[in-house]
Amino acid sequence: MQVSDFFKYQAQTTPHPLAMEIKYAKGSYIYDSDDNPHLDFVAGVSACTLGHSHPAVVNAVKEQLDKYLHVMVYGEYIQQPAVDLCKKMAELLPEPLDTTYLVNSGTEAIEGSIKLARRYTGRSEIIAAKNSYHGNTLGSLSLMDYQERKRPFLPLLPDIRHIAFNCEWCLEQITEKTAGVILETIQGGAGFIEPIEGYLSSVQKRCNEVGALLILDEIQPGIGRTGKMFGFENYNCKPDIVVTGKGLGGGLPIGAFTASHEMMKHLTDNPKLGHITTFGGNPVIASAAFATLTELTNSNLIAETLKKEKLIRDHLSHPLIKEIRGRGLMLAAITENAEITNEVILKCKEKGLILFWLLFESKAIRITPPLTISNEEIVKGCQIICSVLDSIHN
Repeated sequence: MQVSDFFKYQAQTTPHPLAMEIKYAKGSYIYDSDDNPHLDFVAGVSACTLGHSHPAVVNAVKEQLDKYLHVMVYGEYIQQPAVDLCKKMAELLPEPLDTTYLVNSGTEAIEGSIKLARRYTGRSEIIAAKNSYHGNTLGSLSLMDYQERKRPFLPLLPDIRHIAFNCEWCLEQITEKTAGVILETIQGGAGFIEPIEGYLSSVQKRCNEVGALLILDEIQPGIGRTGKMFGFENYNCKPDIVVTGKGLGGGLPIGAFTASHEMMKHLTDNPKLGHITTFGGNPVIASAAFATLTELTNSNLIAETLKKEKLIRDHLSHPLIKEIRGRGLMLAAITENAEITNEVILKCKEKGLILFWLLFESKAIRITPPLTISNEEIVKGCQIICSVLDSIHN
């Protein structure tokens, strides 16, 4: 393939994409067009939960391919893979979170959750956190307080307010006018910021007091990445709506929002088709997602994320790393400045290790490998990072 074709015919998201041409990927490695292996510490930005081309996912997809692909818009026909996936989600989530709407991406699931909160409560105000990131469609973008990114697309959704994450006195801004409070369980783009002890339960308590809904965005911390199936299970909290995506699909595009059956019924009538999608619940993707959840629940991969976190922390001790934020295999190594972070990410790419940036925290090095990564691969990757840091430090 001509690299020039990539830049000429495919829309770009930044002026300088990494532009590595991919030949194939397997396990914890991505191979470029010259068959050079690249150890993957990013997992497609937390999407490839079981690594690349995991047999359970591949076999589930192949089996479904022989039966049928898309047959009807969402919600009309009974398609067993989608039903199985929704039932599995109900088994894994606490009551009353028992009804799932399957969509095509995390940002669409956020859009659906906004609509559901407004429809269910009859209110319009949505409260989000400063430095949050929930996607890039207009509704999701409205939840962001980063004006530089929002300004070119104004006007966005009205009645959006912002509070500081981890600020308990800010919760007084949640009132009887509030339809829903949308928070990332762990703030992603801001630098993998965990909620302080008791914060999420305080948000839940305040929401209950005023009749607002708590919506937790689990698109990054969900699906086993933090030592629990869902990140909120670490923080003594239960949302009214939980949003998932990324890692749920095992490498295929998916999003979902889950609530109680009673709440979700409000998208069924008055009006009918309160939310509709053509390809949501696609049988091939649902099969991949069900295989991913089954593999996670039938193995020790989730529990092992905490051991692997410790291994990463033990092997990334370096004067230029000021702290490592996050939990499990959702980690961000914070360096002294953005220049060091940029140099580490680009030089590690040359040495066969894939790292990436975070959206707002310019000093952060994203470390979100597949949950299937081995201890040996973790040590190898950390050694590459430290060798690059040594070259900068000296």
